[in-house]
Amino acid sequence: MLPERRGVFFTGSDLVKGVGDHGVPTASAAAVVIRRGRRFGRRRLLFWMFSFAALSSICVATFGFKMFFHGVEVHQSFPLSTDVKDISVESNITEPPKKKPHRARFYPCKVELKNSVEALDEPKTFWNFVKFSLQYVVRESIQSHANNITPRFGGHQTLEEREQSFHAVNQTIHCGFVEGFEGSPSTGFDLDREDRMYMDTCTVVVSSCIFGSSDFLRRPTSKMISQYSKENVCFIMFVDKETLVKLSKEGSIPNEKRFIGLWRMVVVSNLPYEDMRKTGKVPKFLSHRLFPSARYSIWLDSKLRLHTDPMLLIEYFLWRHKAEYAISNHYTRHCVWDEVQQNKRLNKYNHTAIDQQFLFYQSDGLHKFDPSDPNKPLPNVPEGSVIIRAHTPMSNLFSCLWFNEVDRFTSRDQLSFGYTFLKLKRTNPDKPFVLHMFKDCERRAITNSDLRFPA
Repeated sequence: MLPERRGVFFTGSDLVKGVGDHGVPTASAAAVVIRRGRRFGRRRLLFWMFSFAALSSICVATFGFKMFFHGVEVHQSFPLSTDVKDISVESNITEPPKKKPHRARFYPCKVELKNSVEALDEPKTFWNFVKFSLQYVVRESIQSHANNITPRFGGHQTLEEREQSFHAVNQTIHCGFVEGFEGSPSTGFDLDREDRMYMDTCTVVVSSCIFGSSDFLRRPTSKMISQYSKENVCFIMFVDKETLVKLSKEGSIPNEKRFIGLWRMVVVSNLPYEDMRKTGKVPKFLSHRLFPSARYSIWLDSKLRLHTDPMLLIEYFLWRHKAEYAISNHYTRHCVWDEVQQNKRLNKYNHTAIDQQFLFYQSDGLHKFDPSDPNKPLPNVPEGSVIIRAHTPMSNLFSCLWFNEVDRFTSRDQLSFGYTFLKLKRTNPDKPFVLHMFKDCERRAITNSDLRFPA
């Protein structure tokens, strides 16, 4: 027998008409069968295509033109004649996530600076501020040595010594650079002898710092600095060895005189605090200790680039306003209550430490800033990235007091500024400290910042 021909089927009529001898279908019969099989295959294909089209139409009518392909939802919207306000929203429909509001932008404003430094002349009566003599604690006392207390850069100021230090009188106060006992190691912020000799010659200083490789170097805009300032103003950038190595890898290598552009690079060894922010307060507040011959100093946070002549800044912010200390208001916050909440919200520092500091200040008379109060003091939150000061006794005292608060409490200096200023003012009602708090937009006019949205 012949093997069975699989895949070919015959109807009853085909078997009658197309069967030859030996029961095998003829060729013509086989051809007819193949043609009918093809027609049957086309009919089956048309049937499935029609079924798929009908099913698609049902889906479109049922689900409102929402189809999914490979897990991606495609929406097709159509114009509606109904007002949006008249459409009720089902409570179980999930609203799309709300976009975060855009952070406010802050812009510079015009500052009426002099056209050049050639016509500048220091007012003859400028230094007629409160006069007294300040000396500074150099070593710990014998009592501290007997109690086996570890020496600290800021010393171990008692609460009684702290209270007395707010009086604007001839006195010796804690103000950093407190050495250990004879034979004990340095408490920190060690400088090279050659750098110290250079710093001792400075009478006007612009300074900044980068510790812990926390930032990159921003050079002052040289074309905006007068030749006079380039020759007579010291531009000092304090760094640690780690930062200097990083800057060198980035292509910022000091020349044989230790300069990178206008910046004289001063390397600090043995940083006094593990907290780099607290270490940065040493050059920020204690310029009168670092530059004993300086009459004026300008502090600049490393996030800023100076593009204004420093002598023009001294004339505008100090001489013209007859002030001995100038710092800008904060761009949004004016009350330390708000500053405390912001620091905790952004986890800027340990919350318990912030609370302890804030409660201490409240117990010592710190009040909320009230802009409606006709006798209101100055706003008690500064921006703090630019400080312009004359090295007067009151200015030096305030700088020491502010540093001591940072040393005792948190490194968030905006929390302690208002308290320190108000307590100094309250302690010395007949001895004014002439502080000029200028607008933040003026600060933005004299510097460039790479931070488009400040924190």
